[in-house]
Amino acid sequence: MKRMNRRKWARGKPCQVRIPGVCNFDPETSVLAHVRIAGITGGGQKAPDYLAAICCSSCHDMVDGRINTDLWSKKDRDLMLYEGVFRTQVLWEKEVD
Repeated sequence: MKRMNRRKWARGKPCQVRIPGVCNFDPETSVLAHVRIAGITGGGQKAPDYLAAICCSSCHDMVDGRINTDLWSKKDRDLMLYEGVFRTQVLWEKEVD
């Protein structure tokens, strides 16, 4: 069975990170946002696509620290991203099976 490209699959899907006061809810801006975990990422190494969440451009900017992060702590942003990863995994399983 051919492996589906998760990055392409994420395009046009609803954001699964959904940061309150940040999310733009626009599926046209959705991409995969990868988690950053010591021992897996760093030094130019990105996490595997199964450790990523479908994320709108606004939420992606927030979890990556590209916009004002004073609204949410790093711990809260990480938690919302991780929850998005779990929701993304459920959507992936439903669609692939």
